[in-house]
Amino acid sequence: MLLDCGLFQGRRAEAEARNRALPFSAASVDCMVLSHAHIDHSGAIPFLCKQGFDGPIHATAATVDLCRAMLLDAAHIQIKDAEFVNRHHRAPSSAKVYPLYTPEDVERALGQFVPHDYEEPFEPLDRTRVSFHEAGHIPGAAFVDIAWNESGREGSLVFSGDLGRPNRPILRDPAPLPRAEHLILEGTYGGKHHPDEASLHEALERVVRGALERQGRIVIPAFAVGRTQEVVHALDRLFLAGRVPEVPIYVDSPLAAEILVAVGRHPEVFDEETTDAIQKGQDPLGMRRITLVRNPDDSKKLNEKPGTFITIAASGMCEAGRILHHLKHTVSDPRHTIVIVGYQAEGTLGRRLVERQPEVRIFGEPFPLHATVEVLNGFSAHADHPALVAQVKSCGAAKGCAVVHADLVRAEALRAAIAPSIPTRIPSEGDVWELR
Repeated sequence: MLLDCGLFQGRRAEAEARNRALPFSAASVDCMVLSHAHIDHSGAIPFLCKQGFDGPIHATAATVDLCRAMLLDAAHIQIKDAEFVNRHHRAPSSAKVYPLYTPEDVERALGQFVPHDYEEPFEPLDRTRVSFHEAGHIPGAAFVDIAWNESGREGSLVFSGDLGRPNRPILRDPAPLPRAEHLILEGTYGGKHHPDEASLHEALERVVRGALERQGRIVIPAFAVGRTQEVVHALDRLFLAGRVPEVPIYVDSPLAAEILVAVGRHPEVFDEETTDAIQKGQDPLGMRRITLVRNPDDSKKLNEKPGTFITIAASGMCEAGRILHHLKHTVSDPRHTIVIVGYQAEGTLGRRLVERQPEVRIFGEPFPLHATVEVLNGFSAHADHPALVAQVKSCGAAKGCAVVHADLVRAEALRAAIAPSIPTRIPSEGDVWELR
């Protein structure tokens, strides 16, 4: 059973090499269980199927719908990136660059998806029971509860996927992890505490006021699923309260438009307050505030538009998509503001912006960084350190916990809080953990 199969995101050469080298035989996998639709968890699925995996891919119903939009978008981006590299950066003597997969590959992979409801047990393998539970991370996200009986011996494992945060707007709160012998736990924000809602809104208010004073624009790289909706919701609250003057919000992403439609088919992902407001015909997500930009020409026109406005565009780590064009036109102008609202993996352009490196490369060209860079981690869809530790206590994991999905510093901070009461490991690539 394979748990998730995402794309590595980082420097182009390293990402290309890692994403084309599965660390196992695709044909050796009998089934796959997918926690959620983010590309770092789902993005390699079409390549996996292309390499010989032909088994079922189990996911929540909302994740299945979101993957259709997101994987087709990923294929389109890869095709465009390959065309750009071949046209502008490939030496005559070097081999052509090809996308990992095409839309046709995506369509074939989508035929292997099997949707499930939350809390609905199913048996992906003989003598193995799996169920999905609310993770509160993005629409459709789940943690995975696995139990098995092998040669008369029972065992259990919880795979956290990406855990969300309690008491956040829009989505349901993450459920407590069930008791299990073993735990694979994401540690993205190990050792970190997220600010409260009031502090986050104050920081966002300061960002908008600063941009208005400089008469510059605000560019926000954000994942089309989850983060975009949270940022719009927060801005809507500021405007309604009169804390900042209203400014136009452009969501520059054809994918975001498809995501809104897909999420609308799954009211089960919303919390009670959001569901009640929608049923009353209200606009709890603040969607009336936004202008969706679908056409590439309209996207380019935003870079010629004067005055203060907000552009939200994918990708969240600034590695592909329309956000690169907006950053190209803003990074070197001190009037403008770049707002980072989520985790930026090492080696990504987003991380270099967070580190405020004096020069960044976009489309292979160097640009001096003179724009203001603001980091608002309070928008993160990941649980912070106290929430992660609470989830470990809920699970128990008496036979061990593996901390994954984290920089080493964050993983070490989380291990220090968990061990020695629970045996805790930080696996390296290629490690094997035998579950006894």
